[in-house]
Amino acid sequence: MTNRLLITGGTGFFGRALLRHFHAEAKRMSAGRPHDFSEIIVISRSPEAFASRYPALAYAPWLRWVSADVGQRSTLDALLVGETVNAVLHAATDSTDAAAMSPCERLDQIVEGTRNVLDLAVRLKARRFLLTSSGGVYGAQPPDIEQIPEHCHSIPDPLNPAQAYSIGKRMAEHLCALYMQAQGLPILVARCFAFVGPDLPLNVHFAIGNFIRDALWAEDVTVNGDGTPLRSYLDQRDLANWLLKLLMDGKSGEAYNVGSDEVVSISELAFMVRDLISPQKSVRILGAPQLSADRNRYVPDISKIYKHLGLRPTFSLKQSILDTAEAAAKRGKEACLGV
Repeated sequence: MTNRLLITGGTGFFGRALLRHFHAEAKRMSAGRPHDFSEIIVISRSPEAFASRYPALAYAPWLRWVSADVGQRSTLDALLVGETVNAVLHAATDSTDAAAMSPCERLDQIVEGTRNVLDLAVRLKARRFLLTSSGGVYGAQPPDIEQIPEHCHSIPDPLNPAQAYSIGKRMAEHLCALYMQAQGLPILVARCFAFVGPDLPLNVHFAIGNFIRDALWAEDVTVNGDGTPLRSYLDQRDLANWLLKLLMDGKSGEAYNVGSDEVVSISELAFMVRDLISPQKSVRILGAPQLSADRNRYVPDISKIYKHLGLRPTFSLKQSILDTAEAAAKRGKEACLGV
Protein backbone atom coordinates (compact mmCIF):
# COMPACT_ATOMS: atom_id res chain seq x y z
CA MET A 1 0.00 0.00 0.00
CA THR A 2 1.26 3.48 -0.85
CA ASN A 3 2.27 5.33 2.31
CA ARG A 4 1.47 9.00 1.73
CA LEU A 5 2.19 12.02 3.89
CA LEU A 6 0.40 15.32 3.28
CA ILE A 7 2.18 18.49 4.45
CA THR A 8 0.72 21.97 4.65
CA GLY A 9 3.08 24.91 4.99
CA GLY A 10 5.73 23.13 2.94
CA THR A 11 7.28 26.41 1.78
CA GLY A 12 7.66 28.06 5.21
CA PHE A 13 10.45 27.65 7.75
CA PHE A 14 9.07 24.36 9.11
CA GLY A 15 8.29 23.06 5.63
CA ARG A 16 11.74 23.79 4.28
CA ALA A 17 13.31 22.13 7.31
CA LEU A 18 11.21 19.04 6.58
CA LEU A 19 12.04 19.05 2.86
CA ARG A 20 15.76 19.32 3.61
CA HIS A 21 15.39 16.39 6.00
CA PHE A 22 13.58 14.28 3.39
CA HIS A 23 16.12 15.06 0.66
CA ALA A 24 19.05 14.23 2.95
CA GLU A 25 17.36 11.00 4.04
CA ALA A 26 16.57 10.01 0.45
CA LYS A 27 20.25 10.38 -0.47
CA ARG A 28 21.20 8.01 2.34
CA MET A 29 18.57 5.38 1.52
CA SER A 30 19.25 2.75 -1.12
CA ALA A 31 15.64 3.09 -2.34
CA GLY A 32 16.26 6.77 -3.11
CA ARG A 33 13.34 8.05 -1.05
CA PRO A 34 12.56 8.87 2.60
CA HIS A 35 12.18 5.55 4.39
CA ASP A 36 8.81 6.17 6.05
CA PHE A 37 6.89 7.44 3.02
CA SER A 38 6.56 6.43 -0.61
CA GLU A 39 5.02 9.77 -1.52
CA ILE A 40 5.03 13.19 0.13
CA ILE A 41 2.34 15.63 -1.02
CA VAL A 42 2.91 19.31 -0.29
CA ILE A 43 0.19 21.96 -0.41
CA SER A 44 1.37 25.39 -1.50
CA ARG A 45 -0.32 28.52 -2.81
CA SER A 46 2.41 28.86 -5.41
CA PRO A 47 4.55 25.76 -6.03
CA GLU A 48 6.11 27.43 -9.08
CA ALA A 49 7.38 30.40 -7.05
CA PHE A 50 8.90 28.09 -4.47
CA ALA A 51 10.55 25.97 -7.15
CA SER A 52 12.14 29.05 -8.70
CA ARG A 53 13.68 30.03 -5.35
CA TYR A 54 14.54 26.57 -4.02
CA PRO A 55 14.98 24.24 -6.99
CA ALA A 56 17.08 21.80 -4.98
CA LEU A 57 14.15 21.24 -2.61
CA ALA A 58 11.29 21.31 -5.09
CA TYR A 59 11.97 18.26 -7.21
CA ALA A 60 12.13 14.55 -6.37
CA PRO A 61 10.28 11.49 -7.73
CA TRP A 62 8.67 10.93 -4.32
CA LEU A 63 7.52 14.58 -3.97
CA ARG A 64 4.23 15.91 -5.36
CA TRP A 65 3.11 19.54 -5.21
CA VAL A 66 -0.52 20.61 -5.27
CA SER A 67 -1.69 24.20 -5.55
CA ALA A 68 -4.17 25.29 -2.86
CA ASP A 69 -4.62 27.71 0.03
CA VAL A 70 -5.59 26.14 3.36
CA GLY A 71 -7.30 29.40 4.28
CA GLN A 72 -9.60 29.13 1.26
CA ARG A 73 -11.84 26.12 1.70
CA SER A 74 -12.95 26.15 -1.93
CA THR A 75 -9.39 25.37 -3.04
CA LEU A 76 -9.32 22.27 -0.84
CA ASP A 77 -12.73 20.82 -1.69
CA ALA A 78 -11.59 19.50 -5.07
CA LEU A 79 -8.15 18.48 -3.86
CA LEU A 80 -7.02 14.84 -4.06
CA VAL A 81 -10.51 13.57 -4.79
CA GLY A 82 -10.69 9.79 -4.49
CA GLU A 83 -7.29 9.55 -2.81
CA THR A 84 -6.24 8.70 0.72
CA VAL A 85 -3.25 9.66 2.83
CA ASN A 86 -1.79 7.98 5.86
CA ALA A 87 -0.83 11.12 7.78
CA VAL A 88 -1.18 14.89 7.73
CA LEU A 89 1.38 17.32 9.13
CA HIS A 90 -0.23 20.75 9.41
CA ALA A 91 2.47 23.41 9.50
CA ALA A 92 0.83 26.09 7.38
CA THR A 93 0.95 28.85 9.97
CA ASP A 94 4.28 30.04 11.29
CA SER A 95 5.13 33.33 12.98
CA THR A 96 7.35 34.97 10.37
CA ASP A 97 4.72 37.14 8.65
CA ALA A 98 2.80 38.31 11.72
CA ALA A 99 3.39 41.99 10.96
CA ALA A 100 1.63 41.66 7.61
CA MET A 101 -1.73 40.81 9.21
CA SER A 102 -4.15 42.42 11.62
CA PRO A 103 -4.81 40.45 14.83
CA CYS A 104 -8.25 39.43 13.49
CA GLU A 105 -6.76 38.21 10.23
CA ARG A 106 -4.09 36.31 12.13
CA LEU A 107 -6.65 34.56 14.32
CA ASP A 108 -8.84 33.66 11.35
CA GLN A 109 -5.88 32.31 9.39
CA ILE A 110 -4.89 29.96 12.18
CA VAL A 111 -8.32 28.76 13.27
CA GLU A 112 -10.09 28.50 9.93
CA GLY A 113 -7.02 27.09 8.25
CA THR A 114 -6.78 24.37 10.88
CA ARG A 115 -10.49 23.54 10.57
CA ASN A 116 -10.16 23.30 6.79
CA VAL A 117 -7.17 20.98 7.01
CA LEU A 118 -8.87 18.83 9.65
CA ASP A 119 -11.86 18.39 7.34
CA LEU A 120 -9.50 17.50 4.51
CA ALA A 121 -7.73 14.95 6.71
CA VAL A 122 -11.08 13.32 7.57
CA ARG A 123 -12.05 13.16 3.90
CA LEU A 124 -8.69 11.63 2.97
CA LYS A 125 -9.06 9.04 5.77
CA ALA A 126 -5.82 10.08 7.46
CA ARG A 127 -4.76 7.88 10.37
CA ARG A 128 -2.49 10.48 12.00
CA PHE A 129 -2.70 14.28 12.24
CA LEU A 130 0.05 16.46 13.70
CA LEU A 131 -0.61 20.14 14.44
CA THR A 132 2.38 22.43 14.80
CA SER A 133 1.28 24.67 17.64
CA SER A 134 3.34 27.09 19.73
CA GLY A 135 4.81 27.48 23.17
CA GLY A 136 2.87 30.74 23.12
CA VAL A 137 -0.25 28.81 24.15
CA TYR A 138 1.07 28.88 27.73
CA GLY A 139 1.09 32.67 27.85
CA ALA A 140 3.77 34.41 29.90
CA GLN A 141 6.01 31.82 31.55
CA PRO A 142 5.52 32.05 35.34
CA PRO A 143 8.69 33.42 36.98
CA ASP A 144 8.92 30.46 39.35
CA ILE A 145 8.97 27.90 36.49
CA GLU A 146 12.38 27.56 34.83
CA GLN A 147 11.17 25.21 32.09
CA ILE A 148 7.49 25.18 31.21
CA PRO A 149 5.91 21.68 31.03
CA GLU A 150 2.99 20.47 28.92
CA HIS A 151 0.72 20.14 31.96
CA CYS A 152 1.00 23.86 32.76
CA HIS A 153 -2.40 25.41 32.06
CA SER A 154 -1.54 29.09 32.16
CA ILE A 155 -2.89 31.00 29.16
CA PRO A 156 -2.13 34.10 27.09
CA ASP A 157 -4.23 37.14 27.96
CA PRO A 158 -7.41 36.85 25.83
CA LEU A 159 -8.07 40.59 26.16
CA ASN A 160 -4.73 41.57 24.64
CA PRO A 161 -4.97 41.87 20.82
CA ALA A 162 -1.23 41.21 20.58
CA GLN A 163 -1.92 37.65 21.71
CA ALA A 164 -3.93 36.73 18.60
CA TYR A 165 -1.28 34.28 17.39
CA SER A 166 -1.07 32.44 20.72
CA ILE A 167 -4.82 32.44 21.28
CA GLY A 168 -5.33 31.20 17.72
CA LYS A 169 -2.93 28.32 18.30
CA ARG A 170 -4.75 27.45 21.52
CA MET A 171 -8.07 27.41 19.65
CA ALA A 172 -6.52 25.25 16.91
CA GLU A 173 -5.41 22.73 19.54
CA HIS A 174 -8.96 22.58 20.89
CA LEU A 175 -10.33 22.06 17.39
CA CYS A 176 -8.01 19.06 17.05
CA ALA A 177 -9.35 17.61 20.29
CA LEU A 178 -12.93 18.08 19.07
CA TYR A 179 -12.19 16.32 15.77
CA MET A 180 -10.54 13.46 17.62
CA GLN A 181 -13.68 13.06 19.72
CA ALA A 182 -16.24 13.52 16.93
CA GLN A 183 -14.43 12.00 13.94
CA GLY A 184 -12.04 9.55 15.54
CA LEU A 185 -9.09 11.34 13.93
CA PRO A 186 -5.94 10.57 15.94
CA ILE A 187 -4.30 13.93 16.58
CA LEU A 188 -1.04 15.06 18.14
CA VAL A 189 0.20 18.55 18.99
CA ALA A 190 3.76 19.86 18.75
CA ARG A 191 4.14 22.99 20.89
CA CYS A 192 7.06 24.62 19.14
CA PHE A 193 9.38 27.14 20.77
CA ALA A 194 12.38 28.90 19.14
CA PHE A 195 14.62 27.59 16.36
CA VAL A 196 17.72 28.36 14.35
CA GLY A 197 18.96 27.08 11.03
CA PRO A 198 19.70 28.00 7.41
CA ASP A 199 16.03 28.67 6.64
CA LEU A 200 15.44 31.10 9.53
CA PRO A 201 14.68 34.62 8.20
CA LEU A 202 17.36 37.13 9.19
CA ASN A 203 15.32 40.29 8.66
CA VAL A 204 12.18 39.81 10.77
CA HIS A 205 11.58 39.72 14.53
CA PHE A 206 13.74 36.72 15.51
CA ALA A 207 16.60 37.93 17.70
CA ILE A 208 19.03 35.18 16.76
CA GLY A 209 18.47 35.80 13.05
CA ASN A 210 18.98 39.54 13.52
CA PHE A 211 22.23 38.96 15.40
CA ILE A 212 23.57 36.66 12.67
CA ARG A 213 22.61 39.28 10.07
CA ASP A 214 24.41 41.98 12.03
CA ALA A 215 27.50 39.85 12.57
CA LEU A 216 27.71 39.21 8.83
CA TRP A 217 26.82 42.59 7.36
CA ALA A 218 26.34 45.38 9.94
CA GLU A 219 28.84 47.56 11.77
CA ASP A 220 27.79 46.20 15.17
CA VAL A 221 25.60 43.47 16.63
CA THR A 222 22.63 45.35 18.08
CA VAL A 223 20.33 44.30 20.92
CA ASN A 224 17.26 46.51 20.85
CA GLY A 225 16.09 45.60 24.37
CA ASP A 226 18.11 45.24 27.56
CA GLY A 227 19.25 41.70 26.78
CA THR A 228 17.82 40.06 29.89
CA PRO A 229 15.05 37.81 28.41
CA LEU A 230 15.92 34.12 28.41
CA ARG A 231 15.54 31.88 25.38
CA SER A 232 16.58 28.50 24.00
CA TYR A 233 17.03 27.43 20.38
CA LEU A 234 16.62 24.06 18.68
CA ASP A 235 18.38 23.40 15.38
CA GLN A 236 16.02 23.06 12.42
CA ARG A 237 17.50 19.63 11.64
CA ASP A 238 16.39 18.43 15.06
CA LEU A 239 13.04 20.18 14.55
CA ALA A 240 12.34 18.19 11.38
CA ASN A 241 13.40 14.91 12.94
CA TRP A 242 11.31 15.54 16.07
CA LEU A 243 8.17 16.47 14.14
CA LEU A 244 8.34 13.31 12.05
CA LYS A 245 9.08 11.15 15.07
CA LEU A 246 6.07 12.67 16.83
CA LEU A 247 3.88 12.10 13.80
CA MET A 248 4.83 8.45 13.58
CA ASP A 249 5.25 7.41 17.20
CA GLY A 250 3.77 10.07 19.50
CA LYS A 251 0.76 9.23 21.64
CA SER A 252 -2.47 10.45 20.07
CA GLY A 253 -4.38 13.06 22.01
CA GLU A 254 -1.16 14.39 23.56
CA ALA A 255 0.83 17.61 23.27
CA TYR A 256 4.63 17.64 23.28
CA ASN A 257 7.01 20.56 23.72
CA VAL A 258 9.46 20.88 20.82
CA GLY A 259 12.50 22.99 21.53
CA SER A 260 15.81 23.14 23.38
CA ASP A 261 16.31 23.45 27.13
CA GLU A 262 19.76 25.07 26.77
CA VAL A 263 19.05 28.48 28.30
CA VAL A 264 20.75 31.64 27.08
CA SER A 265 19.98 35.31 27.72
CA ILE A 266 19.52 37.57 24.72
CA SER A 267 22.66 39.53 25.63
CA GLU A 268 24.68 36.31 26.01
CA LEU A 269 23.34 35.20 22.66
CA ALA A 270 24.42 38.44 20.99
CA PHE A 271 27.96 38.08 22.32
CA MET A 272 28.05 34.39 21.35
CA VAL A 273 27.04 35.19 17.78
CA ARG A 274 29.56 38.04 17.62
CA ASP A 275 32.39 35.88 18.98
CA LEU A 276 31.66 33.04 16.56
CA ILE A 277 31.19 35.07 13.37
CA SER A 278 32.78 38.53 13.68
CA PRO A 279 34.84 38.82 16.88
CA GLN A 280 36.19 42.21 15.80
CA LYS A 281 32.75 43.83 16.02
CA SER A 282 31.07 45.47 19.01
CA VAL A 283 27.81 44.49 20.68
CA ARG A 284 25.47 47.40 21.40
CA ILE A 285 22.68 46.95 23.97
CA LEU A 286 20.20 49.78 23.46
CA GLY A 287 17.07 49.25 25.50
CA ALA A 288 15.79 49.66 29.01
CA PRO A 289 14.48 46.68 31.03
CA GLN A 290 11.00 45.47 30.03
CA LEU A 291 9.67 44.20 33.31
CA SER A 292 6.16 43.58 31.98
CA ALA A 293 7.23 41.76 28.82
CA ASP A 294 5.20 38.64 28.08
CA ARG A 295 8.24 36.57 27.22
CA ASN A 296 10.99 37.41 29.69
CA ARG A 297 11.52 33.66 29.77
CA TYR A 298 10.60 31.26 26.98
CA VAL A 299 12.14 27.86 27.70
CA PRO A 300 10.38 24.48 27.41
CA ASP A 301 10.57 21.43 29.60
CA ILE A 302 11.39 18.68 27.09
CA SER A 303 11.48 15.76 29.52
CA LYS A 304 8.20 14.35 28.13
CA ILE A 305 9.42 14.02 24.55
CA TYR A 306 12.66 12.51 25.84
CA LYS A 307 10.84 10.03 28.08
CA HIS A 308 8.28 8.98 25.46
CA LEU A 309 10.40 9.12 22.29
CA GLY A 310 14.03 9.38 23.39
CA LEU A 311 14.52 12.75 21.68
CA ARG A 312 17.18 15.24 22.75
CA PRO A 313 18.91 18.06 20.84
CA THR A 314 21.81 16.73 18.81
CA PHE A 315 23.27 20.04 17.61
CA SER A 316 24.82 22.55 20.01
CA LEU A 317 23.72 26.16 19.82
CA LYS A 318 27.20 27.23 18.72
CA GLN A 319 27.24 24.71 15.88
CA SER A 320 23.77 25.81 14.76
CA ILE A 321 24.85 29.46 14.70
CA LEU A 322 27.94 28.64 12.64
CA ASP A 323 25.96 26.52 10.17
CA THR A 324 23.26 29.19 9.82
CA ALA A 325 25.83 31.91 9.23
CA GLU A 326 27.71 29.80 6.67
CA ALA A 327 24.50 29.15 4.72
CA ALA A 328 23.56 32.85 4.83
CA ALA A 329 26.99 33.94 3.65
CA LYS A 330 26.75 31.54 0.70
CA ARG A 331 23.36 32.94 -0.30
CA GLY A 332 24.58 36.50 0.08
CA LYS A 333 23.22 39.69 1.63
CA GLU A 334 20.82 40.47 -1.19
CA ALA A 335 19.23 37.03 -1.16
CA CYS A 336 18.91 36.93 2.64
CA LEU A 337 17.68 40.46 3.22
CA GLY A 338 16.00 41.32 -0.06
CA VAL A 339 18.17 44.40 -0.60
